[in-house]
Amino acid sequence: MPKRKMTLDPELAAEAKSIVALAFRNGPIEDVHAGKECPTCAGKSEYSHITQAEMKNMMKQAVDTVYKLLWLKQNDPEKYEATLEFGNRYTRFWDQPKT
Repeated sequence: MPKRKMTLDPELAAEAKSIVALAFRNGPIEDVHAGKECPTCAGKSEYSHITQAEMKNMMKQAVDTVYKLLWLKQNDPEKYEATLEFGNRYTRFWDQPKT
């Protein structure tokens, strides 16, 4: 079977960006991002900038949010669309996904 070339679907791109905004940007990662930059390790990729506990908390919250969104998509499409519209408020100037 020949590979299909991925093309940009604007609706799917908007949905993806909303999910990321709702699951990541508005979660615990914002607390980490809002802190001061470390003067010693800033910009040095060999140093971890997120603790294991912070990473676990971020991923747990993201999974919980994505699950809730997928559940809404299946069980309450109108509320799902309204929630995505809320997420879109944060993504208006974000780059489109790479295809």
